[in-house]
Amino acid sequence: MPDKSRIAIYPGTFDPITNGHIDIIHRAAPLFDRVIVTLAVNSDKKPLFTVNERLKMIRESVGNLDNIGVGQFSGLVVEYARQVGARAIIRGLRAVSDFEYEFQMALMNRKQHPELDTIFLMPDERYTYLSSSIIRELVRHGGSVTGFVPPHVGKALAAKFRKIKRIG
Repeated sequence: MPDKSRIAIYPGTFDPITNGHIDIIHRAAPLFDRVIVTLAVNSDKKPLFTVNERLKMIRESVGNLDNIGVGQFSGLVVEYARQVGARAIIRGLRAVSDFEYEFQMALMNRKQHPELDTIFLMPDERYTYLSSSIIRELVRHGGSVTGFVPPHVGKALAAKFRKIKRIG
């Protein structure tokens, strides 16, 4: 008998994970039997944090939720979804400007994997302007990220930028 559990993946680069990402994860958790927060590894991108550092931050951020797993993939997200038996991809929409790109990706993913649905979730309005790139820029210029990322992520950001300043 095939597994009928409702599995979703929430893919992203999470460089770093923010409270906006965590809000989306909390919203997705009750909708599915299992949600796999999936670190997308893209060799064309130059992330601030290594794969292992990002995985650790994600695990520390969602470890208190029973039905949340953490994984990683490179390549097509639809292939990873097939591997883990996911029925849905979770995507966060912060603003109307996100919709066009996400809509195109959802349609392309549907062409590749017709049984896979994309579920769009909106974060709490406190996080609609929040992105990992804004967080990195804020820390780079000495700004506070309190309230935007979990405390352990804030510490990791501060340490990373101290190290960069020492090297540079």
